[in-house]
Amino acid sequence: QVQVVESGGGVVQTGGSLRLSCTTTGLTFDDHSMGWFRQVPGKEREGVSCISRSGGNHIYADFVKGRFTTSRENAKSTHYLEMNDLKPEDTAMYYCAAGRRNYDCSSFLSRAPSSWTDSWGQGTQVTVSS
Repeated sequence: QVQVVESGGGVVQTGGSLRLSCTTTGLTFDDHSMGWFRQVPGKEREGVSCISRSGGNHIYADFVKGRFTTSRENAKSTHYLEMNDLKPEDTAMYYCAAGRRNYDCSSFLSRAPSSWTDSWGQGTQVTVSS
C-alpha cells in the first residue's frame, strides 16, 4: 500500500521561506515522477511542481517560477519543495503525490491532478501572513 507523508508546513511572514518534505513508501520510488499540489478551500487542487524520476527535469507552475525549487533524494524515498519569497496567495494546503507509472512531468500541468496521480498524502498547511 502506498503511503505518502508530507511535513514542513507552518506559518511564515510575507517574504519568508519554508521547506516541505515528502516521504513515499509502498512503491519503487525512483520509478515515479513526484509532484507537489496545493488547494485552497472552495477552489480546485492545482499543480505546483514536478520532478522527474532521476531528478534531472523540473516543471513549475507559472505562479511559483523563480521562487520555488523541487528536489529529490531517491535513496531516502523523499522529495522536497523549497519555497522562498512566500506571498499571502501561497497560503494553501500542500500535497505531494507520486505520478502514475509511466506518467512523466510533461503531462503534469495539463492533466487533472486526479488523473496524474492516485496516491495522495494528508497534506501540510502553509500559511503566509501579510
